[in-house]
Amino acid sequence: MSNQQAIIECVPNFSEGRDMSIINQITAEIEQVDGVKLLDVDPGKATNRTVVTFVGHPEAVIDAAYKAIVKASELIDMSKHSGEHARMGATDVCPLVPVSGITMEETVEYAVKLAKRVGENTSIPIYLYGKAQPNKKRSVLSTIRSGEYEGFADKIKKPEWKPDFGPSEFNVRSGATVIGARDFLIAYNINLNTKSTRVANRIAFDVREAGRVERVGNPYTGEIARDENGEAIRIPGTCKAVQAVGWYIDEYNVAQVSANLTNFNITPIHTFFDAVTESANSRGVRITGSELVGLIPLKAMLDAGRHYLEKQERSTGVSDAELIHIAVKSLGLDELGPFDPKKKIIEYQLHDTDYEKLVSMTAKELVYETASESMAPGGGSIAAYVGALGSSLGTMVANLSANKKGWEDKVSYFSDIATQGQAINKELLFLVDEDTRSFNGIIDAIRMPKDSEEEKAARKAAIEKASQYAAEVPFKVMETAAKSLDLLNEMADKGNQASISDTGVGAMCVKTAVRGAFMNVAINVKDLGDKAFASDLKSRATALLEDVNKRADEILSKVDQKLGL
Repeated sequence: MSNQQAIIECVPNFSEGRDMSIINQITAEIEQVDGVKLLDVDPGKATNRTVVTFVGHPEAVIDAAYKAIVKASELIDMSKHSGEHARMGATDVCPLVPVSGITMEETVEYAVKLAKRVGENTSIPIYLYGKAQPNKKRSVLSTIRSGEYEGFADKIKKPEWKPDFGPSEFNVRSGATVIGARDFLIAYNINLNTKSTRVANRIAFDVREAGRVERVGNPYTGEIARDENGEAIRIPGTCKAVQAVGWYIDEYNVAQVSANLTNFNITPIHTFFDAVTESANSRGVRITGSELVGLIPLKAMLDAGRHYLEKQERSTGVSDAELIHIAVKSLGLDELGPFDPKKKIIEYQLHDTDYEKLVSMTAKELVYETASESMAPGGGSIAAYVGALGSSLGTMVANLSANKKGWEDKVSYFSDIATQGQAINKELLFLVDEDTRSFNGIIDAIRMPKDSEEEKAARKAAIEKASQYAAEVPFKVMETAAKSLDLLNEMADKGNQASISDTGVGAMCVKTAVRGAFMNVAINVKDLGDKAFASDLKSRATALLEDVNKRADEILSKVDQKLGL
């Protein structure tokens, strides 16, 4: 396991989507476990199913999952359940997903541990699936769930369907539960302007990896074509790593293509959406909106935003917020209801607001916070922020140039430069708060106990380590801000000359940022115990400062000349 804290996601699906009192009792079991965070609760009335998402340390996650499974078995009576979604148990499926600091193999171990605990302590038959199931003949969820709840009384008696854990007897009240480990799955539904389940299914068959069976004669009603072994011949769909089905949703009064994107790196959400659009249009059907069930990775949304900006022949070098906005509008994710990125994107749900305290402030709030009697934020944080402003101005010129009339053949060139600028911006914005965090690290070290000789030694070592890092952070600001000079120089030469003054201001910001960060390096190395470290860092910072001053002045000279100053 890596040194990074191990975090896994759990996405149990409970067979209740209408009675919020039951749903709330189940999620309360999750919330009471220390070390987990409940991210999303997504009930569906038509499917009578709720998808719950929570994350945390693996041990805490499987403890919360166990408690939720037990509570669901107490509250949900499957003999009275009905809904559009395929299901086999009160807790129908409970996958674990590695998020950070943990491998899939380690996640599998936790899935087996959870399955074993449920099997040994309840009367629920448990099946493993996905990466946790060694028997590939029964590793696919749809295969295990085939026959659903109504068919399990007979299915469980078959030797090949003996549960992995728990009793080999059908549990009338709770059904059976599938527990496993898988990669991140995007559950995604697309609404159509038709009530026809048949049409929705035909579209689903066009796009899902499994496709449809080939038929002789009539493609819909003809006899199934078979190979020499008697197996049905299948016509694969256009999208790999996609499971899809068509159904009617009473809640919206339309048919829907409901899909699981089991690997969004193979088939991104925008690729799937475009494939459904093409199939729907060919059948005289139009998409009327789409929705996510649960959460989506940030990368999937950013990739979608870039995809649609490229189709529009616009620069992709824009902020994450703009990319997400384009993705939401292009995919119709806000047509069925509001789409809040903070609630639907997993990284934003995991985001600690205090971690980006300064950059999350308004410009006015940051000014007032800096002007307060607190020592942080100080010059280091402000230097990083000024550097980000300088890089942003160069990025702005690149984006304006990409959208300049008559420069349509240069969109890709300027878009690439703007994308580089956005990467620099992100790094500098991180350093705004990191500089303050590094200062706080010194304060924390100073406050360490110093009663014994051992404590004094530990405190001294901690102060030295924190102080070295506090010197390294502004040096990183210098290095990062300096990267934007290439961008600014390029824009001074080839960018939209109507924005040449913006390029000049950007260069001045970078020069100020680097000089300001240098001052913080100098003051932070002054009292370090490791003199060799201090001398080396200051020497490198001095050389970098001289180089930046020279390059920035060359850019400013160009700008002055073009402005006739």
